[in-house]
Amino acid sequence: MSFDHDDVLAIAAGWLDQGHKVAIATVVTTWGSSPRPAGSRLAVDATGRIVGSVSGGCIEGAVVRRALEVIADGEPCTMEFGIADEDAWAVGLACGGRVSLFVEAITP
Repeated sequence: MSFDHDDVLAIAAGWLDQGHKVAIATVVTTWGSSPRPAGSRLAVDATGRIVGSVSGGCIEGAVVRRALEVIADGEPCTMEFGIADEDAWAVGLACGGRVSLFVEAITP
């Protein structure tokens, strides 16, 4: 199921209203072939629920794990994946491009 940016933020806001801690990962920059454009978002709550997409699935697992860490420690971070990056191969980013993400905890 695909969600647009407003849907992801609305669902994340609902999770916050329910008392759940939430992190948002946003595609900041892409280079070359990338499955999702800049501005794409993925929201994660502390229970592991996710909505949205930052890569069409190939790096979501790594992003969700990092988002859960950001929820726990409150420290935002950037993540980069690309074909030359060994982590990219490990998580399956084989599209030939690069993607940079910003992950931040959201508070009510």
